[in-house]
Amino acid sequence: MIIRSKAPLRIGLAGGGTDVSPYSDIYGGAILNATIDLYAYASLEPLSNGKIELVIDGSSKNCVLDSKKELELIPDFELFIGVYNRLVKQFNLDALSFRLTSYIEAPQGSGLGTSSTLVVTILGAFVEWLKLPLGKYDIAHLAFDIERNDLNMSGGKQDQYAATFGGINYIEFFANDKVIVNPLQLKPEIIYELEYSLLLYFTATQRLSATIINEQVKNVNEKNTKSVEAMHNLKEQAHQMKDALLRGELSQIGEILNFGWQNKKQMAHSITNPLIDSIYTKALENGATGGKISGAGGGGFMFFYCPAVTKIKVAKAIESLGGNTQPFKFTQQGLVTWTSNG
Repeated sequence: MIIRSKAPLRIGLAGGGTDVSPYSDIYGGAILNATIDLYAYASLEPLSNGKIELVIDGSSKNCVLDSKKELELIPDFELFIGVYNRLVKQFNLDALSFRLTSYIEAPQGSGLGTSSTLVVTILGAFVEWLKLPLGKYDIAHLAFDIERNDLNMSGGKQDQYAATFGGINYIEFFANDKVIVNPLQLKPEIIYELEYSLLLYFTATQRLSATIINEQVKNVNEKNTKSVEAMHNLKEQAHQMKDALLRGELSQIGEILNFGWQNKKQMAHSITNPLIDSIYTKALENGATGGKISGAGGGGFMFFYCPAVTKIKVAKAIESLGGNTQPFKFTQQGLVTWTSNG
């Protein structure tokens, strides 16, 4: 018996950064994001040999440990072990023996929420195996709690909820970790047109989001007026994006993205750099009406709104700067788990 799970990665369309404490605790945050057909996968095979095997598929990274109730953290496997330790402690489980294998269809540090999505996926496999009484909100919050509190990893709350729920969601964040997921009920033709017009581009660079997020947190704590005002504007951008999508006013999307990007750059110094600026400029010169970096910034994926028939022209122009475009479709389903006998 093998337990399998998968959860989708996401692009953040608007409001990015307002899901990070302390901003969300003080002012309330709002994000509009959408999951896409790139996934994190986990396979969990119960063992009876008293061992725990952890494997990152497609790499040479693996480790074998003696099974016990609490494992020490090991580089590259912090997320695996963080989930295991938390579940054993929270549900008072005996030491477990298993082989856990993971795979992600995008590089980590690429701005698509890979780490949080992997935590959700691993949690899903354990929930399926152990029949734990956890619903969607429970899984998303637990994934957040493991990353941010147990493992002290910097970041926000949006990725865990996007991966768990799936779809195009307007997500609100409040004090005391209160989160409300509002799925947008969009006409199919609106989703098709959005897919047709959005160009996803990998800059061929990766970044450590923690540095950017820590600067953002510092700016809020120190009441840096420029940074906090920019975050207020990003929350307003999420409202604007939601309204434009619900009304089918897609001609406004590029302008709304550009408004958000100009404000996002005010949140922390390392969000952009000369390469990102040159990619953005070239995309607009060739027909895009707006865009942004996906995730915290500094590298990874960017995306652009390319109206009419400008998408191919924009793609060719920015690919000359060393990156590559990534085909995608939106997905409506979040975390999925199942049991295989194969």
